[in-house]
Amino acid sequence: MTPAARLQAAIELLDEVIVAARTGGAAADTIVARYFKTRRYAGSKDRRAVRDLLYAAIRRAGDVPANGRAGLIGLAAGEPELAALFDGSARGPAPIAADEAPTPAGVAPAWLVEKLAATLDADELPALLARAPLDLRVNRLKAEREAVLPLFEGATLGALARDALRLPEGTQVERHPAFLDGRVEVQDEGSQLIAAACAARPGMTVVDLCAGAGGKTLALAADMGNAGRLIACDIDRARLQRLPPRAERAGAAIETRLLDGGREAAGLADLRGQADVVLVDAPCSGTGTWRRNPEARWRLTPQRLDRLRATQAQVLALAADLVRPGGRLVYAVCSLLDDEGRGQAEAFLAARPGWRALPPPVAAGRPHGPGLRLTPAHDGVDGFFIAAFAPIC
Repeated sequence: MTPAARLQAAIELLDEVIVAARTGGAAADTIVARYFKTRRYAGSKDRRAVRDLLYAAIRRAGDVPANGRAGLIGLAAGEPELAALFDGSARGPAPIAADEAPTPAGVAPAWLVEKLAATLDADELPALLARAPLDLRVNRLKAEREAVLPLFEGATLGALARDALRLPEGTQVERHPAFLDGRVEVQDEGSQLIAAACAARPGMTVVDLCAGAGGKTLALAADMGNAGRLIACDIDRARLQRLPPRAERAGAAIETRLLDGGREAAGLADLRGQADVVLVDAPCSGTGTWRRNPEARWRLTPQRLDRLRATQAQVLALAADLVRPGGRLVYAVCSLLDDEGRGQAEAFLAARPGWRALPPPVAAGRPHGPGLRLTPAHDGVDGFFIAAFAPIC
């Protein structure tokens, strides 16, 4: 592909991403994979260049561009060499007309910037859209971190989580023997700290209530040393079905339980008051993961945020019923909005005088209300809020 053809491909992909953001369609990485699946002529360098252009345009545009062309014109506004590729060549984009306005640059839609600016320092906002690092979690059921470190060229020890490794960008992990045999999993270091905050130990009964595909469940299994009972629950069948093969590769003993949406309490009745630890990694806006999914900020609306807050409160109430006296409830969201983090934690405690906040046993982040907050700028990881609670015995 010529440079101009690569630019035209990025424009076409951004058109699809914009439509998906407006209609709740597929994520950008899925759209990219589908696009190149039908364009076998594009080599690896072509795919990488197109993807880089696409994501640079997405990161630059705080709000949804009018169309893909406007988004890439905005990116080209500060790059003369890129602007020159709007040359009208056979497979390239048409020249930029005098009346074509570039998409304005920004961090996020104005209503979201206002919310974030209320709790984050101004110099932290740009870091929300930087490129994310590549982190691994070493699976202690099969290996120790120091033994795995030399297997990946350029790897360094994670600074915050005991099992974390950080790899150079572009490292091929999923074909590596250490991944294939279950010694490592791809997992952001901040996400690893959520599992650490649970303080799960051998012999415990632990419930991961919103397990999804089970990344944190696998970390909990390692902390428990496969001794005890670990139950991964979710209402999404497709996501939960991804966990058993991952658990088999990791050598982790995990029960899975598909819950019936709207009747979750009935599906958990046998666990009421039985769990030593319940983890609620709640559905959220994902504002802490924009480095990985920058188009997610275009999908969020005030109405969707309200729905997410209601779901978070419901799941927290459900989780509290499962915790035994002396047990622990851990609440986490990959969000930097107080509506979903500090506000939810404070509301939980206000509604339950028989509960107290615990300091999460994590030596990272900064105190934030009843919990702690991790941010890309301060901690070099995805953004999270983590809080731990216990019933007063």
